Amino acid sequence: MFYWVMKRIFLGPVIKLLFRPWVKGLDNIPAQGAAIIASNHLSFSDSIFMPLMVHRPVVFLAKSEYFTGTGVKGRLTAAFFRLTNQLPMDRSGGAASAASLNAGMEVLNHGGLLGIYPEGTRSPDSRLYRGKVGVARLALQAGVPVIPVAMIGTDKVQPIGKRLPNIRRIGMVFGEPLDFSQYRDQAEDRTVQRKVTDEIMSRLMRLSGQEYVDEYAAVVKLRLAGKPAEPAAAAEPLAQPDPVEGGFAPDAGPHSAREGQRPTKDDGGTSAAG
Repeated sequence: MFYWVMKRIFLGPVIKLLFRPWVKGLDNIPAQGAAIIASNHLSFSDSIFMPLMVHRPVVFLAKSEYFTGTGVKGRLTAAFFRLTNQLPMDRSGGAASAASLNAGMEVLNHGGLLGIYPEGTRSPDSRLYRGKVGVARLALQAGVPVIPVAMIGTDKVQPIGKRLPNIRRIGMVFGEPLDFSQYRDQAEDRTVQRKVTDEIMSRLMRLSGQEYVDEYAAVVKLRLAGKPAEPAAAAEPLAQPDPVEGGFAPDAGPHSAREGQRPTKDDGGTSAAG
């Protein structure tokens, strides 16, 4: 009820009046049935603007820090996220991330729309970064289409670190649904997970016009802040390790890409940015 009241009566009309969002491809959202909406991530406000324009409720996976704040501000933030259909996502990788994404699977199993940011965090510089494979495994296991959506101009409305938004027009482009049903029986295959994820990111790049960097955004943020890289920054939630002699093969590390370079086939035959 809170979600509907905020969207239809209070927050929604005000946002539409101030930011005059334009939308293309909204008819690519199915009228019913489960689907994943995979978006680029430029601003904190992406999770507000996009669900506002979709007629059906969208449940987003949001970083768990938004739900664990202390003090009055922390509690209000947590309450707002819960009341606006957002679920906590642990981004540290491994079992913690897998448990978080199980909640997303429940949304899909009940026929809902699940919003997810494959990059895992906001872009530090408005470019598009390497996607994490959790989105692929969710899509393959649930057998649902993935609808790419490009947010346009939200980084100018609310850049990272800015609390009050700039009043200016924003837009979004919903692409045609991506069908990966031919890979459903290979949901645990690491190569397939990466191929599907890279196809999603390639489509987002074309829709948004962003330059692509084959590196995790979280790793870049740490480097820009002068901090050492942490394993969690490059963690791949729900990734299935590939067996090799004596153990498991780690995920192929991020490779720096030339700005604007499109994903290509790597030496192993899987889609990746070279």
